[in-house]
Parts: sequence; structure tokens; C-alpha cells
Amino acid sequence: MSIDKDQQDASVAAAHWLLALEEEPDDVDLRRRFETWLAESPENATAWGGVSDVYDAIGAPAYVAHRAARESRPGAVASVTRLDGARARRRRFLLPAAALALAACLAFAALPGLLLQWRADHVTSIAESRSVVLEDGSTVRLAPGSAIEVLGAGSRGVRLLRGEALFEVVPDSARPFRVEAGGVETTVLGTVFDVRLLENGTLVSVREGEVRVDRAAAPHISERLKAGDWTRVQRGDAVARGTVPPTEVAAWRRGQIVARDRAIADIVDEVGRSFHGIVLVTDGTLARQRVTGVYNLDDPVAALGAAAGVHGGVVRQVSPWLIVVSAN
Repeated sequence: MSIDKDQQDASVAAAHWLLALEEEPDDVDLRRRFETWLAESPENATAWGGVSDVYDAIGAPAYVAHRAARESRPGAVASVTRLDGARARRRRFLLPAAALALAACLAFAALPGLLLQWRADHVTSIAESRSVVLEDGSTVRLAPGSAIEVLGAGSRGVRLLRGEALFEVVPDSARPFRVEAGGVETTVLGTVFDVRLLENGTLVSVREGEVRVDRAAAPHISERLKAGDWTRVQRGDAVARGTVPPTEVAAWRRGQIVARDRAIADIVDEVGRSFHGIVLVTDGTLARQRVTGVYNLDDPVAALGAAAGVHGGVVRQVSPWLIVVSAN
């Protein structure tokens, strides 16, 4: 079963929007930002229709924020009104109903993740890291929210399915070690390096030794990296290169994000892998903006605020489990 990632992301976002609108029905700014999100893409409109159908199916009363918005009319959400004065009684029903709709949509959107877990040999959950020793003695240190598949017998290596991992490879000149990630293959004889799957590509950074990074698909890429070098191979033909102090490689192990010219969406993704909740970005343009900085994973709101604030973004923690990042 294949589920388009854009539609999957939109379904999750739509469910979050439903819950946020029911929690704060009088927040004009929230409704304005919702309208902007709704009009941003056909996937968003389709996803909103789907979450609204779930909401209808569980019998929510006609408190019509979702009904008006699903018509995708400009200003539709502004028509949200209370149908009577019994707001507290209604919200006692609506919030559990909205939460149920959220759970249903998240369950659907999470299906690819469940399939990934069945495929993976080793998986870490939110805020969990783990070290795995492979048959050849090499060590893989999985970052939070990551997954790997160990390659078949006769070869040394793994396939990174999600997230990020630091590899400490035992030298063996006769059997190179390979890491496959997002169409990019990293080959080493014995070294320490980090591989991260990004929103639209793969980032490889070297702490010790030397690696070769290849992409077989056109346009073909093949380059060698030494300690302190990094390369970011994006979908299409975009390739970025640079150097960092080797000690900055795999900064996630110290509870930090060290970002150099990375999209805010990537920062959000990395924070989300250590945050027990949801981080929702309401503006696609903001998500694509690039930042450079050091962010502390122990304080997700401050980290996101520092990254998004460079481009005028605003971060709000709506609840202990929901952080909203929006354009100012």
C-alpha cells in the first residue's frame, strides 16, 4: 500500500487544525491562519474534507466550523458561531469528538510508519536513543524516532529508513560497509560518520576517517568526505558541501541541533523526534526558510522560537502536547 507523503502530512495537519479550532473557537488569528493553510494546496483541502467526514461520522453536533471550512470558501471559517449559549456543555462533547477525529486521522496517517516498523530491524521511539552492535562488530547509534534495516547476508551495512544514526564502523578492507539512505549510498572501510534523512534529501557528516558518497540516479554524484566534511544531497540536482569541527557531528547525542543552512522543516522534524507531542507548522513558506544556529533539544519551544523567529515566525505551546509554529 502506498500513501502519498504530502497527503499523509496534510491529513495529520487537518486533524490538528480541527482540534485547535474547537479548543479556541473565538481566536480570530487562529482562524485566519487556518484559512491560509486550507487554501495553500489541494492536498490540504482534501485532507480537511476527510477529517470533517470523520467528525460527522462520530455524530458531533452542528457547531459548524468544520462544515463551513470544508466548502473552501474565502472567509468560510469566519462564519463560525455558537448556536446557543451552552458553550461549556457543548465543548464537553466537542473536544472528545475532535480528539477522536484526530486519533482516527493520525491512525490512517501513521500507517506508513507502522509498515516501516514491520520492515525495520531496529527502531527508536520519541526521545529514545539506542546503540546496536552488528554482526561484524560495528556499532549503530540510533537517534530518537529512527529506524534501520540490516542488509542481507554477505554484505556489511544498513538501510536508514527514518531519522538519523551515527555509525562506528570496524575496519575491514575486504568488505566495505554501506549505508543506504534516500537514494544515497555511503561506503566506508572503517570510520565514524553520521547519516540523516532530511525532508527532501540526505545529509552525511564525517567525524573520523573517510567515506565515499554516491547517488546512482541521475544526476550521478560521487565524492569523498574526510573528517569534518559534510554533504547534503537533495532530490533533483542540488548538492551542498561544507566543513564543521568534527566534534559537532551527531550533536543530537549532546541534546543539540547544530544547523547550517537547513530548512526550518528539518529543525521541526528533529525537535519532533524528541518531543512527546505534535509540532504543527501552519505556513509552508516559513517551513522552507533556511537557518543556521545551535538549538537545545531540552527546550523545544525555545529551539523552535529561535529558528522560526529569524524569519518572523511565532511559536505557541497550545497544550503540553501541541506546539504551533506560524508566520507572524
